[in-house]
Amino acid sequence: MTRRCRGCAKTALTPVLDLGTVPAADHFPPRDTPIATLEVGHPLRMDRCAACGLAQLADDDTVTAEPRGIEPQALRDQAAEAVRLVHDAGLLRGSTVTEFGSPHGGTWLPLLDEHGFSEIADGPADVVLDCFGIMHEPDQRAAFAARAAATAPDGVLLVQYHSLATIVAQGQWNALRHGHFAYYSLDTLRTLLRAAGMSVVTAWEFDLYGGTVLLAVRHGEHAPDPTVRRILTTEADSLRAIAGLQETVDSHVGTLRDWLDGGAAQGHRVYAYGAASRAVALLSMAGAHRGLLAGVADASPAKQGCRMPGTDVPIISPADLVAADPDVVLLTLPDLLAEVSAGLPELDGRWIIDDPAGPRR
Repeated sequence: MTRRCRGCAKTALTPVLDLGTVPAADHFPPRDTPIATLEVGHPLRMDRCAACGLAQLADDDTVTAEPRGIEPQALRDQAAEAVRLVHDAGLLRGSTVTEFGSPHGGTWLPLLDEHGFSEIADGPADVVLDCFGIMHEPDQRAAFAARAAATAPDGVLLVQYHSLATIVAQGQWNALRHGHFAYYSLDTLRTLLRAAGMSVVTAWEFDLYGGTVLLAVRHGEHAPDPTVRRILTTEADSLRAIAGLQETVDSHVGTLRDWLDGGAAQGHRVYAYGAASRAVALLSMAGAHRGLLAGVADASPAKQGCRMPGTDVPIISPADLVAADPDVVLLTLPDLLAEVSAGLPELDGRWIIDDPAGPRR
């Protein structure tokens, strides 16, 4: 059966990133269970459509479980700032709101409640929210049509996405995971939104995840403002290097394995923090095991007592991490640094940030 683009249904799909077979990023086995073949046997590849430019998950043979992460403070802070900026731009008009939530949790509804908006379940709303939600939809064309239908004729759709240009420029290859069906550039989003009868009014950029963009979208045709034009140019420049994303994989995995081997050779007590989805493929492909990485701490109680998929590395609580008195702690998500530094002052000076170029202070 011929595969078709999830966004425009064309067939001109080209692989741009292939991780082979890796564990599912949302299934954390109990700590003492043996590693199963199924854990390391799921193909993971990103294709890109030549017609609309959508980067997308090629196939997904995993059974998605409900993610059990804890929403980081950085994400909550950014949401508050985003709503403030949209309000200051005069785009929070009307009184009703609908949210297409992300399975990773978090909501902007309380922030909209502070501006006098009430949530409605049926009928078009004056404000429609989608913060990292739409990427989880296998049928992208239908997903954009649903969000357009949920937006009142004079309403605004707010869509936040992790920029594909950021993923390429910063070598964030492990942002690719099962259950994440689409990775966006602004140019591609404008194409998909246009097919749903909508267009981008303006945009805001944030440092979250290395580079995220919030779009304000309305029905009808609207000329791009200076911010939109600037982002289009910047993203186009970065995306020219997308072919190099594959090369980053071996470099990142190899550098991390060398760092882990070095720590073990020196007798260091090495731990990590953040049992995040992007750490699953990385640690599995690097061949992490308890002899190299004693444990991964995570704030989610549901993950504690489990292990990292494809490895025997246990997931522990932050309190257990402090009690272990590690020599160094590899932080798998840089956005967590301020939060964990404030919450775990006992580990001051021991944090090492994971980076495709190599672990760094």
